[in-house]
Amino acid sequence: MLEQSENAAEVLHARKEMIDHPQIHSLLEELKNWPGKVLSSHKSASQPFHKLSFLADLGLKKEDPPINKIIGNIYEHKSDEGPFQLPTNIPKHFGGSGNTEWAWALCDAPIIIYSLVRFGLKDEQIQKAVKYLVGLVRENGWSCTVSKELGKFRGPGRKGDPCPYATLVMLKMLSQLDEWRDSKESRIGAESLLNLWEKSRETHPYMFYMGTDFRKMKAPFIWYDILHVLDVLSQFSCLKNDDGMQEMVEIIKSKTNNEGKYTPESVWRAWKGWDFGQKKQPSRWLTFIVLRTLERVEQESQ
Repeated sequence: MLEQSENAAEVLHARKEMIDHPQIHSLLEELKNWPGKVLSSHKSASQPFHKLSFLADLGLKKEDPPINKIIGNIYEHKSDEGPFQLPTNIPKHFGGSGNTEWAWALCDAPIIIYSLVRFGLKDEQIQKAVKYLVGLVRENGWSCTVSKELGKFRGPGRKGDPCPYATLVMLKMLSQLDEWRDSKESRIGAESLLNLWEKSRETHPYMFYMGTDFRKMKAPFIWYDILHVLDVLSQFSCLKNDDGMQEMVEIIKSKTNNEGKYTPESVWRAWKGWDFGQKKQPSRWLTFIVLRTLERVEQESQ
């Protein structure tokens, strides 16, 4: 935000301090054992792929140890379709096999790919995975989709509905890829989310609501909330001056204090101990991602 060079002495020093910080070191040590525990709820903030995404958002790269080791572990489990797999267990009464399977779902695969691209990878495997996932788009966005290993499982919604979260993380992934950012599929996804915002009082596909809880300030980006949605949408130039985005901007701006800082209104228990894991004081990380998002929107509106 200060437009400093990545090679500036001050920036290099700050980056080293960040990577050496005990909390970051703890995350990296945990993710060295990727993928860790069997996947249960995608909404669980303690899921390794959410922690991976957070490290990617902080600016870590494939050259930073042990990111290279984590990447190697991820690449050990590639699906035939392209997306990377996680150990997942879907009970029979939800349409799964009841056994632990290496599989992917549209609420985890795009996040892993997003993280890998942020780390600096854009190889053939990633291109294959992206192309396959993009091809799952429909006229109203992306629906709840899982790999063949998970049987007939899908979330609690009508087959014709878009899944708000799957659509959000697909857009998040595409926002990092120049060749896809201005694509027809990106436009479909963005319009889907903005349409859900416009009809937020009556439309709740897959039980995703855009009410009071959705509008609370929260970090890091784990699930479906106003700041996560606006942060993703702000990266698409085709949406400049959109009325729905401006409504979100005004809601977020209304939550600032007299110093221009932002305090979390909701927290993830798994992130207790981080500056955004409490609701009493302004959070530096939350304030940063808000200001970065608002700057993008304002630049596109000019």
